[in-house]
Amino acid sequence: MSTIEVLTRINAPQERCFYLALSVDLHAVSASKTQEEIIGDIRSGLLRLGDSVTFRARHFGVWQRLTSKITELEAPAFFCDEMQQGAFRSMRHEHHFTSVDSVTVMRDVFQFESPLGWLGKLVDALVLKRYLSRFLEERGRVVKHYAETDAWREVLPEIARLSEL
Repeated sequence: MSTIEVLTRINAPQERCFYLALSVDLHAVSASKTQEEIIGDIRSGLLRLGDSVTFRARHFGVWQRLTSKITELEAPAFFCDEMQQGAFRSMRHEHHFTSVDSVTVMRDVFQFESPLGWLGKLVDALVLKRYLSRFLEERGRVVKHYAETDAWREVLPEIARLSEL
């Protein structure tokens, strides 16, 4: 199994970063380069424990579907989504949030395994690890941008009305 770890430092409150990472709407923005669209029942809002979301995206010129489920959630510090259906043999994405001196550290730990035995492991090492690292880094940049500006209010309107995160 391959593991990728990406750290993003964000000058915004931990809670805001946590909820942005759970936003289906913001995920769609961060994955726009792969023409990702949400095709399942859940199409907007914040994901909750037990929710599943299905995406359709183009990777390496091929349209793929991925259904992921929120399997663990401890607000505002951690949540995990795991692939239920998709191209990987297995996929687990942990999202960790800690606050250090008014800076939120968002740590993505992404574990995946491709099918096809040793051939899949070779593709993971030579291609997918770098590709997925860039994908996660881009997602982190988008979360950072939204969290550090008033743009967060666009994707978290219900929270913006209730409090000042």
